Amino acid sequence: MNKARGFPGMLGSIDCMHWSWKNCPKAWHGQFHGQKKGSTIILEAVADQETWIWHAFFGMPGSLNDINVVNRSPLMSKIANGELPPVQFVANGRTYNYGYYLADGIYPKWQTFMKPLKKPEGKKNLDFHNAQAAARKDVERAFGILQAQFAIVRGPARYFGIKKCFGT
Repeated sequence: MNKARGFPGMLGSIDCMHWSWKNCPKAWHGQFHGQKKGSTIILEAVADQETWIWHAFFGMPGSLNDINVVNRSPLMSKIANGELPPVQFVANGRTYNYGYYLADGIYPKWQTFMKPLKKPEGKKNLDFHNAQAAARKDVERAFGILQAQFAIVRGPARYFGIKKCFGT
């Protein structure tokens, strides 16, 4: 499916979503204060074109940015340990044995992430940049569907304690 879109070997799109936490305990406000006003909890997810979520990592404090979440993610531990599913594909005449994720510009410069071109010049690079940006939105659409289908995700979490909120 991804080969037909121009991305052979793509495993999915990765991104993070901040979920508002209305009743975050005062002692944790600094740690969970998100990019916008209020406390948030982060969901890292990988989704495919059909908006299936193949990986979810939930519970990081909203004060972290995507790169800090990636550094703590069990998915990245698997990547570092060579536990990616084998996906063989050819791109530009070169054979690759592992897939990759489409990511936005904040992700690290790893072979596992295909990030957008910083300054695409020329029609070929601009076309690629636009196609990559469109495909990368798969995970954003998955987040939108989660929020549309489940009011609990759309609105702020009302749980007071971390144990009750995360079930630990």
